[in-house]
Amino acid sequence: MTQYDYVVIGAGSAGCVVANRLTENSSATVLLLEAGNQATKPEIQVPEAWQSLLGTEVDWAYWTEPEPYLNGRKILCSRGKVVGGSSSINAMIYIRGNRHDFNHWQELGNPGWSYEDVLPYFRKSENQQRGESQFHGVDGALSVSDLIAPTVTSKRFIEAAEQIGYNINPDFNGAQQEGAGMYQFTIKDGKRHSAAAAFLLPILDRPNLTVQTGTLVTRLLFEGSCAVGVEYLHQGKLHQVYINQEVIVSAGAFDSPKLLMLSGIGNAEHLRSLNIPIIADLPGVGENLQDHIYVKVGHRATQDLQPASTSNRVEAGMFLHTEGSLNRQPDLQFFVSVPSESHNEGVGFGIIACLTNPHSRGSVTVRTTDPKDSPCIRMNYLQSQSDVQKLVRGLRIIRQLFNTDAFNEFCGEEIAPGADVQSDEALQAYVRNVVGTIWHPVGTCKMGIDSMAVVDSQLRVHGIDGLRVVDASIMPTLTTGNTNAPTIMIGEKAADLIKAQGKVLDSEEAWQRMASRFR
Repeated sequence: MTQYDYVVIGAGSAGCVVANRLTENSSATVLLLEAGNQATKPEIQVPEAWQSLLGTEVDWAYWTEPEPYLNGRKILCSRGKVVGGSSSINAMIYIRGNRHDFNHWQELGNPGWSYEDVLPYFRKSENQQRGESQFHGVDGALSVSDLIAPTVTSKRFIEAAEQIGYNINPDFNGAQQEGAGMYQFTIKDGKRHSAAAAFLLPILDRPNLTVQTGTLVTRLLFEGSCAVGVEYLHQGKLHQVYINQEVIVSAGAFDSPKLLMLSGIGNAEHLRSLNIPIIADLPGVGENLQDHIYVKVGHRATQDLQPASTSNRVEAGMFLHTEGSLNRQPDLQFFVSVPSESHNEGVGFGIIACLTNPHSRGSVTVRTTDPKDSPCIRMNYLQSQSDVQKLVRGLRIIRQLFNTDAFNEFCGEEIAPGADVQSDEALQAYVRNVVGTIWHPVGTCKMGIDSMAVVDSQLRVHGIDGLRVVDASIMPTLTTGNTNAPTIMIGEKAADLIKAQGKVLDSEEAWQRMASRFR
């Protein structure tokens, strides 16, 4: 019988970090299982090509159910199906979130997750191109850098923001988040620096680490309420592997709750309807789904605005708090998008407004007991009218930006939503017709102490021994900005929590534990 101290499910942004940190102890054995394959697709390394990866073999390419508040549209939910997970197909923007995000997590009953608690983990993972500071580290594995050759439109975006009265912010991950500036990226030497490139590839020669790709975990194995191993499908055959310490589920906001439900952890009523034996009745599994959504104002371009191959095509942006107390986090994030085709073909460029703290909530459930079936995803985008109103506010701010001297020499006519779309009613209709996702789903195995919480502040599944969830699904609420950096932080902090609790068994103890399973 195969046995490891730890099994980590999912070689994504958090899973790569956990596997790295746990195997720093040469006595701890780790099996890392990944459903996708190695990141050999050439486009993965080219920052400018990230959008070409969506919907390909390195993307789970899930779709939502018909969205009731989007006129029945289905939305593509891209998630990385490759070593590195979504950090291998994302736009590489490095945003940690707002300090109030993490303080709020602690206020919800999660001690140890305040901004002051998590900042050291952000610094730990980071190799900051600009150098070390109070907010940034230089000894970490993950390269965080400025773009080599940003486009002129990105620079003009910052000028436009200043012209209409907004502050310039040289570091969205520093003392404050609000204002306009250039983003930083997980790019190294002009190429994508995914969680796999940073945390996994450099340690593949560790003898205590085993990485297995093309492996779909089908269910968790239990003895009573204790996780003891996993079952997985590899090359058409089912296998089982057992653990001495813990199973760590890092499969993401869609697949972590799916795996828990298939294994008997979730809403008991739903599990009974599928004849799944119940291990733990946790009704919050798959609930609390949140995501960042966006709308765009587009203009024809009057000049050729081709980006460099080292550009991610979304180079500059802004965070704004548009209402209420100045001490709360921004509610809108902006991106200026750079076109990949020339203006001669009639293609323009745009500015995107993203809702950072949506009130709408969705859910993930399982359709069948077949682990190869995709989960049932209901995002409920724009369920809350306040979400619509904030995005309309964002559209009006974008029009102000485009109406500045900074953009005069680049802007032709407005092509979306169009100059004739002006009233609140018309803009709200436009929002419902075109709103899209920037692929930041979180919250479906949320951390907390209320009746809908799935894990505690140590990321241990409530009521289950030997099982943790470590990925973006544990976030109680969305962070303000792109979610890859905080997911990596979660992996860093979780590894320390696991190490603090773990006790590496000697060979005799391990043999006795294994033998007990066959008595």
